[in-house]
Amino acid sequence: MSFIQTGNSYPGILGLLYYKSSTGKTLSSFAHSLLKGPSGLTSGERELIASYVSKLNQCDFCCDSHSAAAACHLNQNELVEQVKKDFRQAAISPKMKALLEIATKVQKSGREVMTSDIENARQQGASDQDIHDAVLIAAAFCMFNRYVDGLGTIPAQDDEYPEMGKQLAHRGYKYPPLIIRWLVRRILNKKFRK
Repeated sequence: MSFIQTGNSYPGILGLLYYKSSTGKTLSSFAHSLLKGPSGLTSGERELIASYVSKLNQCDFCCDSHSAAAACHLNQNELVEQVKKDFRQAAISPKMKALLEIATKVQKSGREVMTSDIENARQQGASDQDIHDAVLIAAAFCMFNRYVDGLGTIPAQDDEYPEMGKQLAHRGYKYPPLIIRWLVRRILNKKFRK
């Protein structure tokens, strides 16, 4: 049970998004744009950044759900685990290593990022848009992680994350329109019974 009465027993950010639909819709749209919208980075690469920053922030729900989404996009669960363990040794491109280095610094403080970090990312093939997106995802996930953990939300069960990852990878993060929201809530109520 979270620190506040959300009126549902959905895990992680899901319970908060349905608690207050005005912010839920905005945050969902923002996450969808960040992770599924136009970018020079694939959705799998963006999910890796989200997962890694969430791991640094020790936000289990976000780390596990976005790890599952990244694994689904990349079709490589082992690679996602390697990145979370030590991205510098993982079998990812030099560009992704440079972007994750920047994301690591953003997680601590935006002021940690130096001109040399940006130049290194460019030398490894990152465009300015790639760098922008990596910084924004890292910053946004610090906010999302603090939102989830600051209200004491419950994590999902371990066996629920793979399916959650598939749903996120295929459907994205869009908030359901009002006309079908009741149906979505009914399905969620069945799945996550109080």
